[in-house]
Amino acid sequence: MTNRVTAVAALLGALLQATVATALRAQAADGASRFALLDSTRIHYQSYGQGTAALVLIHGWTCNLDNWRDQIPDLAKRSRVIAIDLPGHGQSDKPQLTYSMDLFARGVTAVLRDAGVQRAVLVGHSMGTPVARQFYRKYPERTLGLVAVDGPLQPFFDQQRMDGLLASLRSADYQNVGAGMLASMASPATTAEMKQRIRASFLNTPQHVVVSAMEGLADSTIWGPDQIKVPVLVIAAGSRSYPPDIEQRSRAIAPQLEFQMWEGVGHFLMMEQPKRFNDAVIAFLDKNGLLKR
Repeated sequence: MTNRVTAVAALLGALLQATVATALRAQAADGASRFALLDSTRIHYQSYGQGTAALVLIHGWTCNLDNWRDQIPDLAKRSRVIAIDLPGHGQSDKPQLTYSMDLFARGVTAVLRDAGVQRAVLVGHSMGTPVARQFYRKYPERTLGLVAVDGPLQPFFDQQRMDGLLASLRSADYQNVGAGMLASMASPATTAEMKQRIRASFLNTPQHVVVSAMEGLADSTIWGPDQIKVPVLVIAAGSRSYPPDIEQRSRAIAPQLEFQMWEGVGHFLMMEQPKRFNDAVIAFLDKNGLLKR
């Protein structure tokens, strides 16, 4: 009898804790800093709006959620929006860990759990695309759609080039190497202010995260031919060195593909052309009946 009473009390306590947490989420101001826990690592995020379905914004390598500042106001009019600092990035904790795409996907899951989100459309810029794809692999039933923002469904570089890049990032000169690589992805539309934000975010990322996250992109297991069976929007920058058959190769992985190649933009195209980008994402959601209010 005592054991039964204890179990009931524990259950009631857990239910009360969950109710209080839900109430606190509802009361929190839009855009306020929040932290989810993945094991003992705090993951920073911001939430806008309410609901159990959301548009989730996932930044790229060594970046942070500030990259999406010009997306949030427009997109939040359409649906709930959650912007995440991946583990090791932005205001999230940066412990000595292996920063694999699987770890990042688990980080996204921890945020969605904390935010009370059950299903999502994931928008991934650059490295955020394989993060979103890994989340889909783990939780296909929770994934409504994906948006790849100049991010790959296939490897960035061949193995020889990746090995050379990793050797440079492991060196004492890694800051100049990484900042230079990011600067090379700019276009004439990338303003000085944008370049400074991108550079500052890179310099705020510790070397062990810089290297480990790039090693995660070199992991061949994340580039399998397994298909994505939800709607996918790919927006690619025409200034990048994509193979001529990139649309066909992408469609082999994502049969429900909408493919757009934008000319005159650099890698950070959502920063350079925010209205065009926001309109494209909203049109994709509307076309596929996703995240209806």
